[in-house]
Amino acid sequence: MPALNAAKKIERSKVPFSYSSQLGTIVGYADQLKPASVLDVGAGMGVYGFLLRNFLENVNLFEVQGDKGWQRPRGQWKVRIDGIEGFEGYRTPVHDYAYNRLIVGDALEVLTTLPSKSYELVMAIDILEHFDKPLANDFVDECCRVCSGALLVSTPKVFIHQEVAANPYENHRSHWSRDELRSMGFTTFLEDPLSWIAVNR
Repeated sequence: MPALNAAKKIERSKVPFSYSSQLGTIVGYADQLKPASVLDVGAGMGVYGFLLRNFLENVNLFEVQGDKGWQRPRGQWKVRIDGIEGFEGYRTPVHDYAYNRLIVGDALEVLTTLPSKSYELVMAIDILEHFDKPLANDFVDECCRVCSGALLVSTPKVFIHQEVAANPYENHRSHWSRDELRSMGFTTFLEDPLSWIAVNR
């Protein structure tokens, strides 16, 4: 029962991290897609923003001339990476470096203020389980509205009971099956032992 054991380990920690097993799969998918704009909904500690800045921006991050090299000014970066995070306490210097803009607020409320089709890739990593199911459908609809390319979500395959008094956004309110994700329009599933990683294009 490796999935269940890993789930219990995460349950005890109660921190804003997702399974490490999905990092390479999600970042690799984004790297293949090569979007010019990304929205990271539920940015947490900024892990995905940092990794995507590195892999998507790539050579645009640095200038090298002979034996000298330096970071290029942010104004020369080509990829726009924005984030939404509900809990101000998770903000770190990583956000200030990796993201063009980090909006702190309720994800569903913030999404309704964003223009339609404004991001080529929208990611919601381990977010669905924090919504009651009817509200999760509204959330996915809003993510689709602001997306012009691919919406990628991940959610644990095993239900993890979690309540965090300091940050109610971390409470787990639902569990999702592959069939339920299909019913919301997700047609592609990336391999992972612990999470459903689903893509809606």
